[in-house]
Amino acid sequence: MHAVILAGGKGVRLRPYTTALPKPLVPIGDQHAILEIVLRQLSTAGFTRCTLAIGHLGEIIRAYVGDGSQWGMAVDYATEESPLGTLGPLLNLKDRLPDSFLVMNGDVLTDLDFAAVLRRHQETNAPLTIATYVRKVHIDFGVLTTDASRVVAFTEKPSMDYRVSMGVYGLSRDTLDGYTAGLPLGIDELVLDLLRGQNPPHAYEFEGYWLDIGRPDDYDRANAEFTSRKSLLLKGA
Repeated sequence: MHAVILAGGKGVRLRPYTTALPKPLVPIGDQHAILEIVLRQLSTAGFTRCTLAIGHLGEIIRAYVGDGSQWGMAVDYATEESPLGTLGPLLNLKDRLPDSFLVMNGDVLTDLDFAAVLRRHQETNAPLTIATYVRKVHIDFGVLTTDASRVVAFTEKPSMDYRVSMGVYGLSRDTLDGYTAGLPLGIDELVLDLLRGQNPPHAYEFEGYWLDIGRPDDYDRANAEFTSRKSLLLKGA
């Protein structure tokens, strides 16, 4: 069981926390780095190999993680010399990947069963499996529906539910065939290509705990909630 963790971004939205540290090493709770939590979860789920795609401040990540033996895993690295998007780094290491594997962002705090995502991906034979979560968006204004110059409906401060990508994917290696190594490739581009080719991704619906720690308010929330959820997030680790 192999996982690829995408850890090459600059974490611009999380500044000033990421001025000196790469985002995956920003501490959560009692000084656990986000990446450490993810690696411990992967090891507990049965993953034995992990590739870290690194770029910005990547040497700090390499020094922190080492060979992964402290988590019972074999960790290797793929260095991103220039920004390649979400999936672009995978094109340079296709030969090192198994037929199917997990791909995930390095800043996800969740109790998702990563092994279950990969199993579902293998069972469905989908080209791509996307872990999804319902995110509620609150609008702090009265929302108008208009027809030309007439207001035809009004809703005061509505909430809307969207099913969003969690930044965790099951991927088949041959799904990357036809894309050129060294060029950027985003998950959005891949999904749109699959839809155009009538080969849609599979959705893995998840209802547990999930935070994408990309914004300061989510980071603050993660710190506030980690202590009470530590046993859930690090169960068995």
